[in-house]
Amino acid sequence: MSQKFSDVIKILPKTPGVYKFFGSDKEILYIGKAKNLKKRVSSYFSKGSHGPRTSHMLSKLASIEFSEVRSESEALLLENNLIKTLMPRYNILFRDDKSYPLLKISNHKFPRISFFRGNTETSDKFFGPYPNAWAVKESIQILQRIFKLRDCRDSIFSNRSRPCIQHQINRCSAPCVGLISETDYAEDVTRSISFLNGNFSEIFGELKILMEKASKSLKFEKAKEYRDQITALSKIIQKNNMESSNDQDCDIFVVASNGIFVAINTATVKGGRYLGDRISFAQNSERMGLNSQEILTEALTYFLIQYYEKKTFPPVIVVNDKSAIDNFNKWLDFSPRGLRIEKKPKLIFSPRSAQANLAELAKQNLNQALVRKALEADSLKDRLQYLISFLGLSLNHEQVSRFRIECFDVSHLSGEATYCSCIVFQNCTLQPSKYRKYKIKTARANDDYGSLKEALNRRFKEAQEIPDLLIIDGGKGQLAIAEEVLDDNGILGVITVGIAKGEGRKVGLETVFFDKKNKGLGQPDQNALMFLAYFRDEAHRYAILGMRNNKIKTSKRSILDEIEGIGAVRKKRLLARFGGLREIEKASVDELCSVNGVSMELAGKIYAYIHQ
Repeated sequence: MSQKFSDVIKILPKTPGVYKFFGSDKEILYIGKAKNLKKRVSSYFSKGSHGPRTSHMLSKLASIEFSEVRSESEALLLENNLIKTLMPRYNILFRDDKSYPLLKISNHKFPRISFFRGNTETSDKFFGPYPNAWAVKESIQILQRIFKLRDCRDSIFSNRSRPCIQHQINRCSAPCVGLISETDYAEDVTRSISFLNGNFSEIFGELKILMEKASKSLKFEKAKEYRDQITALSKIIQKNNMESSNDQDCDIFVVASNGIFVAINTATVKGGRYLGDRISFAQNSERMGLNSQEILTEALTYFLIQYYEKKTFPPVIVVNDKSAIDNFNKWLDFSPRGLRIEKKPKLIFSPRSAQANLAELAKQNLNQALVRKALEADSLKDRLQYLISFLGLSLNHEQVSRFRIECFDVSHLSGEATYCSCIVFQNCTLQPSKYRKYKIKTARANDDYGSLKEALNRRFKEAQEIPDLLIIDGGKGQLAIAEEVLDDNGILGVITVGIAKGEGRKVGLETVFFDKKNKGLGQPDQNALMFLAYFRDEAHRYAILGMRNNKIKTSKRSILDEIEGIGAVRKKRLLARFGGLREIEKASVDELCSVNGVSMELAGKIYAYIHQ
């Protein structure tokens, strides 16, 4: 241990806190928490053996900083906030995945059920998160079959003159045309919420009483409706084939590593129904010797905190790591999110019966996913090694892992909606979280050279890591543009490659062009060529996705967007009031003026513009 680190350890307090390890260029390497700062930091410099990951980190360590706090719980909270902000290279990180879908029941006189992603800070009711979109859509179909709730948009609902196909196939009670009263529909909504909360016995009992009551009152049609609901509900419960003795909601978290990757499987049970699982792989974890329990605990603790920061807690959470449970309980006791909940969830390490079976199933699925991921990584690493050898580079294990490839592709639709995509490959795998789409703003239509130049200039003016290999979808002209941009930005040492499509655009017939310094490499063989084409095709796929999303966004524009004084709010109110542009075209000035926020002057302007 150097004198510099000895001096730091001498002044470390024996109190709780957070420590930060920095590299020589002030790169943040690692952030950790400690009950005793002196003891924890000193352990890194003890004579005992460290795993490859820790040894590798210590070889780059240049300085240490620390912050004292009042308690271990406060240290955990500070550590989590710093990790999210600074994204240290040697911490186990997970993408902040906001894409978990929800089921929404809207705040409406006749509420709508729908699939939802996004901000939940509204007066609507939300249920979830669900592990995947299929689970939400299946739940919606079940609620339609049993309780016949509507799934149409409010603008359509308010302008129906006759029942839609959903009513004809017995999936909706048609509140849009008054075939069910507000009171009866509200009761169906209440039962739907009970169903989503897993209160099956309560619903069965209530429906049975209502069926008998309707039968005694000679309301046989109503009694038949209740009977059909009971039958449908029974079939759903049997179909789930759950061995559960209760209908309690439960989340199950299993963490594991194969020494190459760390991953966590989240299995979800809602209302006694097993909705499937979702596997998340950690970032910054590839091939660093990840079998230690301490690393798995760190990964699972961070994942749990991130997962529940904005999500609803189920009554029971099953976790396969005792230390992670202890850490998470401290977070619940201390964090603002934990202090807001009325009742803490019950955290279980050793589940029984059905929960134990599901935890075992989640573990098996996770182990299989780790095997598949390792095989995929080995294949990509072998192909990368082959490409590096072709390029004449001699790199060690770490340099191969950190080798960064970026590929750019320009795409447009007949000269319009031009996008340039940039995909990133590093740590021997594609890095979707680092992908970028550049919407071209200054280049002329159909000017591929100008579009590429604009995108590259914007990319290399960003404070990001510089690639080792830059691939351009194009020939000599595009390659020259890339070289020019690199020179203008003072960027040296980047191998630049242009890959031009072959005859008939057939894969394997491409021509590869190298920058001036690497012209002597010649044409790559089939293995290297196919790997270069792999990046080109991924960049093209990502560019097409950008154009498609823009087309969808543009298609949502209407003539209303062209009228001065009509913003998003007024447009939404007009469409909600009339149901669509066709109905707005039929409306008089007085009818247009009846919409909140539309003055007589604006109504006249709308009418004149539409009928000009």
